[in-house]
Amino acid sequence: MKLLFYKYYLLAIVLTCLPAFCDGMPPEARLKVRLLSGFNTDSVSFSVVKGAYGMNCFPSGSALLEKGQSAVLFRSGEKLVIKTGNNPFWIVSDSVMLEGRDGNDSFTLSPGEQGQLTRQYSGELLCKADLGTLLLIGSCDEDTYIAGVVKAEGGSGRHREYFKVQAVIARTYMYRHLYRHAPDGFSLCDDVHCQAFNGITDDSLIIRAVDETRNLVITGPDSQPIISAFHSNCGGETLPSEHLWLTAQPYLKKVRDPYCAASPNSEWRKSIPAKEWIEYLGRSGMPARPADPAVLNFNQPVRMISYRAGNFSLPFVQIRSDLGLRSSFFSVRLEGDTVILSGRGYGHGAGLCQEGAMVMASRGFDFRKIIAFYYSGVSVTEIRTVSAGTE
Repeated sequence: MKLLFYKYYLLAIVLTCLPAFCDGMPPEARLKVRLLSGFNTDSVSFSVVKGAYGMNCFPSGSALLEKGQSAVLFRSGEKLVIKTGNNPFWIVSDSVMLEGRDGNDSFTLSPGEQGQLTRQYSGELLCKADLGTLLLIGSCDEDTYIAGVVKAEGGSGRHREYFKVQAVIARTYMYRHLYRHAPDGFSLCDDVHCQAFNGITDDSLIIRAVDETRNLVITGPDSQPIISAFHSNCGGETLPSEHLWLTAQPYLKKVRDPYCAASPNSEWRKSIPAKEWIEYLGRSGMPARPADPAVLNFNQPVRMISYRAGNFSLPFVQIRSDLGLRSSFFSVRLEGDTVILSGRGYGHGAGLCQEGAMVMASRGFDFRKIIAFYYSGVSVTEIRTVSAGTE
């Protein structure tokens, strides 16, 4: 009963703090993001990097952590057990809120007891036991979040116009899915289920790109934020959304892309023993081993929906998922006892091709033209002009 109360209490907080969709996010609003969501950890190390943090343990009291000081938090059933470096005693609490004292504070989190990975964040942090794990909910302003996503999804050292593209895509995704995790007490997670967010960045080019595209999102014919899909490399042409998902989106059409051909992820190759390939096809529904092995050969010069071997067919996207391939854009060729998969591109293939966009930016295209090239019939507009969201 207590867990249910907390969940709806947090939902009320999220819905109160988040903006009305069509108004954009006001400066005082804080975005709630579940941190380290891909680790499913029962312990975390918290360290103050800048400023000081007040640690409020409900209902066990409070403490102050200054720069360089740390705390370790463990989940024990529905309780949290906290140990600070300057206190010899353990604290047992239902939840812990860590709040910066001057608004310019930052901290690091390391999952597990080994501390092999460390990420830096700003803003506040709520810790509680929920969803069978240690739930960590950070709050930060929109620009800090978008800059962190651009760094995680787009890397560093890119052209400024490319960073603008990635910033607008990230903001579009954020607003379209702003309430995706609202029943769990936060807006978005930091894993690929939402958008990768590995903490704050001090990359000046990224920060400037986020600032220069502030409040801009991509909208479709319905005047709502689009599904701003992107991938690493399309292999020369993007994949229509109906080949990937159940429904077609008018802005996610096949686009011939001449810009990514010489990029690092434009081509790939994988060798599979012919016996394993035939066994895989059998498990996938092929009725019998083909009498003529040449039937296994299949050329995919342009993106197609399905691989065919005689009368048997199998969607390329399913093969990619089953075998963990770099893309669904590949041809099949039998060489002796080996099947060669000759592939193009990296990722699901729908929407914007990152490596193609990087080349376009380096050749002088601005971010609006790059977006218009990959997403058909869209507009780049301010969030305040957008109609109510879908999620």
